[in-house]
Amino acid sequence: MNTRPKATGCIVTYNNADKIEKVVASILEQTRDLDFRLIISDNMSADGTADIIRQKFPQVTVVENHENGGFGKGHNAVMDMLDSKYHFIINPDIFLTNDAVGEFIDYFESHDDVVMAVPKLVYEDGTEQFTPKLTPSVKYMMGGRLEKFGNPFKRWRDEYTMRGKNVTEPVDCGFCSGCFICIRTDIFKSIGGFDERYFLYSEDADLTREAQKYGRTMYLPQISVTHLWERAYMKSNKYFRIQLRSMFMYFNKWGWK
Repeated sequence: MNTRPKATGCIVTYNNADKIEKVVASILEQTRDLDFRLIISDNMSADGTADIIRQKFPQVTVVENHENGGFGKGHNAVMDMLDSKYHFIINPDIFLTNDAVGEFIDYFESHDDVVMAVPKLVYEDGTEQFTPKLTPSVKYMMGGRLEKFGNPFKRWRDEYTMRGKNVTEPVDCGFCSGCFICIRTDIFKSIGGFDERYFLYSEDADLTREAQKYGRTMYLPQISVTHLWERAYMKSNKYFRIQLRSMFMYFNKWGWK
């Protein structure tokens, strides 16, 4: 019998028909014994993503937005529907192979000072993805873009992602990646959700800073989820411009450090 408190999860989709069925099936399978509700917030997909969800998974709530307002706005669109104690922000390329949702709930239940946390992200072959874990800085942003030129940029990038630290115990996290986040629902609502001025990129770093006003934000390496990461699109000029704009917005808000 499940005694864990209720949780909700939201995936914002935009033309994700190629993998969304696999993603949703994995989440439903791994949360079948929990009081868990999954919501899809679709940003006007043109490839039938919303229809696939409705046909294959009638137990999933689908919200069709009237515009592609971006990642944060898509998640905020379901805020009034959240009646849970814990809420999960999930990317449309996350695949669950274990009881990650339940493990997060258990950790939060025994750590009242923690308001938001992220797991270890791994590729399909099990190798770790080194995503940012320290608070963003101008230096770290440069390292992320220029690490191919060697040091000091590579050293900055490694420091930013804690590469080589072999983190095996929970640690405070300055940047909770939006790929998969567990947050206390009341805190998410108190913050007002994501800052919708960010269309894409940095909105998760911004949410982390806002959440830190209420408690600790953590990286929990003992919990892992699979990230079906495809970075090819990030190399386009369009996405680079969006990323640059979001970065400037973030530092204008939180300070150029």
